[in-house]
Amino acid sequence: MADALAWQRIHDYCTQHGVTLVAVSKTKPATEVSALYDLGQRHFGENYVQELVEKHEALPTDIYWHFIGHLQSNKVKMIAPFVHLIHAVDSFKLLAEIAKQGAKCGRVINVLLQLHIAKEETKFGMDEKEVLECLAYYKAQITDMAHVRICGLMGMATNTPDEAVVKQEFGGLHNFFTYLKDTEFFGQPDFATCSMGMSADYEWAVAEGSNMIRVGSLLFGARTPVAEKTV
Repeated sequence: MADALAWQRIHDYCTQHGVTLVAVSKTKPATEVSALYDLGQRHFGENYVQELVEKHEALPTDIYWHFIGHLQSNKVKMIAPFVHLIHAVDSFKLLAEIAKQGAKCGRVINVLLQLHIAKEETKFGMDEKEVLECLAYYKAQITDMAHVRICGLMGMATNTPDEAVVKQEFGGLHNFFTYLKDTEFFGQPDFATCSMGMSADYEWAVAEGSNMIRVGSLLFGARTPVAEKTV
């Protein structure tokens, strides 16, 4: 069940620090999303394409839907008409497909490039060299990229209680974000989002420069992993 007191505490914290709170509602029913919506929450994050589509159809139209999971290229078309922000773009192939589907929908789709910062190989994302290569491809094919907008970076730290390790990883991501903002995206105000921090480490992330956090279990309680439906 959605925790109203936890939401108010984290919402107030985010307001104080100028941070966008994305409530991660994956595997939770639409009724729990509605409970936070009624409190004033508008940004919600989902990991599974089919679940995101179903909730988008069932819930109010002024919700900003964030896709935060690993996105397969063949499923971009399902969320392209309405998704507010795709967080985890980890290849130029995916970026190009998002641009293609954005063109078909007649809209520009906002995305974040995912930087791999954790000491865990199971997490997705590009390293700094791969991000720069992706941006080079993007610029070389800029006429085909008109329907995708790169708005910043996202990353997930190592799953560890070691504050020093986590803050070092977040700090490295923010430093690279600042570098890109001052070079590749100089003079481009849309490149402004540094998305890092989840339930266990969002305060460490904000301390290192995050301006968007993705919080699930603190707001909705523990969840049981589910496999995405085949489509």
